[in-house]
Amino acid sequence: MNKLLIKYLIVLLLFAFTSPIHAKNKKVQIGKGSWYGKKFHGRKTANGERYNMYAYTAAHKTLPFNTMVRVTNLRNKRSIIVRINDRGPYVRGRIIDLSYLAAKKLGYINKGVAKLKVKVLYKQKRKKKKKKKKR
Repeated sequence: MNKLLIKYLIVLLLFAFTSPIHAKNKKVQIGKGSWYGKKFHGRKTANGERYNMYAYTAAHKTLPFNTMVRVTNLRNKRSIIVRINDRGPYVRGRIIDLSYLAAKKLGYINKGVAKLKVKVLYKQKRKKKKKKKKR
């Protein structure tokens, strides 16, 4: 009986630690956030628009484009609303990359990284692809 229980727990733990954690179903995330600015200003983002470091935008790994999120700096309690228009961050352990202006308003430009809370306010519905008619 004990061997069966131990095997079950091992399998359960392996599954728990190897399954991907996606933000798609999460309304709130807490973790490290960073910002990106001048180097990327004017370049195309993942959704095709030009990156503007003076706009309230952000990059997130899994949230749909045009999702509106409230980002709160947990150290000073400052909060802003940004729109997801890019993919990232590409650094392990970070949950969001904010534009320069957004990070400045939250007060962590000099530090570069801050502990943030990201709350989904509005999620853009994905458009269904139209089927092509056969001729």
